[in-house]
Amino acid sequence: MTPTSANRAVSLAAIIIVLTSVVLQGVQAGVVSDFNHAERCKDSLYMGTPPRGYLSNAFKKICQRYEDKPRYATVYDPRRHIPIYSAYTFKKSDGEKKVDFPWMFEPQLASEKSSSNMEPFPQSTSMHMNFEDTQAVLEDYADVVQYERGQLNPDEHQADPMDKVSTYSLTNVVPQIREFNLGPWAEHQDIIRKRLNNYCRGKAFVVTGVTTSGHTIRRSNMDRVAVPEYMWSAYCCTEFDQNAPYFVRYKFPVFGAYGLNDRVNNQMVEVPLKNLEKFLKGRMEVDKNFQIFYNDCVPDN
Repeated sequence: MTPTSANRAVSLAAIIIVLTSVVLQGVQAGVVSDFNHAERCKDSLYMGTPPRGYLSNAFKKICQRYEDKPRYATVYDPRRHIPIYSAYTFKKSDGEKKVDFPWMFEPQLASEKSSSNMEPFPQSTSMHMNFEDTQAVLEDYADVVQYERGQLNPDEHQADPMDKVSTYSLTNVVPQIREFNLGPWAEHQDIIRKRLNNYCRGKAFVVTGVTTSGHTIRRSNMDRVAVPEYMWSAYCCTEFDQNAPYFVRYKFPVFGAYGLNDRVNNQMVEVPLKNLEKFLKGRMEVDKNFQIFYNDCVPDN
């Protein structure tokens, strides 16, 4: 082999390595090892950093992709068949809901070889058995009239139609008591939507999650979907209207809330971030360093 042809071979090998790396980065969406790349939903997290302090190693990190585009990040419990939290960027919205789209599932939870995009449930219910070990399926919610499918990333907090559609994955949904879902929870989501619409001047990051309890939706004599005891949510917006009225301004750059997922005493309670984290530490499997936002949403100056 001549020196020139040898150089060409080396160059070709280098190109192949680069291309392979690019392709692999592209397919590492869906179920991922971390969120440390734009293709793995890093942009859905404040400073690219997910909440820290969760003790379980069984949770799955999902970069929720729809139509080959990362939409938001979810940490999922494949044993309890519910998301532990979803993290997303808020988009200014008129609050319109999009409910005429089929519910979807996450193929990669069932098989690493499957698509990294969420997909509509197949028409045949028998096909659902192929992945119901790893996640909730439509049948789990079919005969439980006391529960609503509560989105952690709500479509009302998104503006782009495709971003709205992507919130209709059961990996973004937990069972919420009907009275809580349609009452305090819906009211809180609308309050936050209006607050961020009106007073957030930059990008707003939101993390919405759950605490678990002993209640479970059962089907065919099997525990299927855990019912959260509490719902919680927090937002981070470092660029906000400094001239906002004080009753709004003190809830920036960061604030949180929690509510009991029940028929009664289920009002959402708004609290400072540290109060929320203290409340959650006693109700979740997290360590003493549990932190929802990097550096508590204090920008590095």
